[in-house]
Amino acid sequence: MDNKGAEKYIIRKLEKELPEKLYYHSIKHTLDVTIAAVQYGIMENLTEEELILVKIAALYHDSGFLIRYLNNEETSAQIVQDTLPAFGFTQNQIGQITKMILSTEIHQKPKTLLEKILCDADLDYLGRDDFFMNGICLQCEWNEHDNPISLKEWYIHELYFLQQHEYYTKSAMQLRQKKKLFHLKQIRELLGESV
Repeated sequence: MDNKGAEKYIIRKLEKELPEKLYYHSIKHTLDVTIAAVQYGIMENLTEEELILVKIAALYHDSGFLIRYLNNEETSAQIVQDTLPAFGFTQNQIGQITKMILSTEIHQKPKTLLEKILCDADLDYLGRDDFFMNGICLQCEWNEHDNPISLKEWYIHELYFLQQHEYYTKSAMQLRQKKKLFHLKQIRELLGESV
């Protein structure tokens, strides 16, 4: 398989063709997720092939935004199925990548370790120092895509999201859980008694 070719292909495509008003789901997010996925993959002792599959899934996981905003995971999976055979990926490998991408839909329900790694990488920022900056970018993006939400409503949404979210791998829990809980505490303080 030509994984390097598949990587270059999708990075170039995302850099050139992603809509401008994707303030959060930009190429920066894709590369952040990819870095986190590789890091978690190494920490979780993946084989070389599994690490390649996780990296490709991370790079392609939001490629559906090239075509549509809502339900982009299904479109991303279709892009994988249409694109990766030309780079020598087997149907089994493409199937694993597709399942990883579909597992990142909201209300995540990953089953395999590879799916858990990608889900944790996709929401890695919840436990990082750039949490609030990423959140504001996503709020602005929603406002641009017919889902207007005030800043207060956004933080109420973030509060509920953080309360329900869980990391699935030991690696993510080790690296991100403590900071994520700190962000939850900060949002509670911001909202005071209003929630």
